[in-house]
Amino acid sequence: MSEVNLKKKNMLNTKDMSAGSGRTKPVLDPGNHVVKINSITLDQTPYDSESYNINLHVETAPIGGDFEGFFRDYNDQSKGRYDGQIGRVRISPFPFKDTTLPSGREISRDQEILKHMITLAETLEMRDGLDSIEADTIESFMTECDKLMGASKLMNMCIGGREWENKEGYINNDLFLPRISKDGISMEALEKENSRLLKFDRAVHVKALVKKETNTSSASFKADSGSGDDFEL
Repeated sequence: MSEVNLKKKNMLNTKDMSAGSGRTKPVLDPGNHVVKINSITLDQTPYDSESYNINLHVETAPIGGDFEGFFRDYNDQSKGRYDGQIGRVRISPFPFKDTTLPSGREISRDQEILKHMITLAETLEMRDGLDSIEADTIESFMTECDKLMGASKLMNMCIGGREWENKEGYINNDLFLPRISKDGISMEALEKENSRLLKFDRAVHVKALVKKETNTSSASFKADSGSGDDFEL
């Protein structure tokens, strides 16, 4: 084996590893992924009862090796663990809500949701099944969409996100599918001819966390003045 081929074979990569264990993480990060949908949920936003997110609960193909996924049901661990990485991915960067744009154009929440379900169904080659659904409310309609497409075959996705910091100081990702643009689409069937799938670009598809600057002079004054605890900045 040539030295060049040996180097290619032994390339090291940290893409899916975490610093703690060195193993592949059980959760998805933004990027280009091959995933299946395990379920679809219509979730009310915490700040507006009339505003909804559509969440795709996705899982990668089985990873194998020493990979250890999350439990499928933490309260019933007899159900075993996921075989791949999992993630909750919003189908749109923005919630669905009735609104009027500055241009005067009116946006219908329910109609926009239906359009996104058409895109998903056509990607999964399930348009006929989608067209057979009839429901009185958008909530009932989405329940039927979950029954139809909530256990999908594998597909390609370009997944973006927004970084946020938890109480322990770890950076997490709020995942979503980037909007369709002239550059391409965010989900596509496997082995699609003339692929238009977006190529993941962190600078474009991830909103990085911007940490607030601390006032070091004020903090220094408090520490030196002896007022309060040493950790109270």
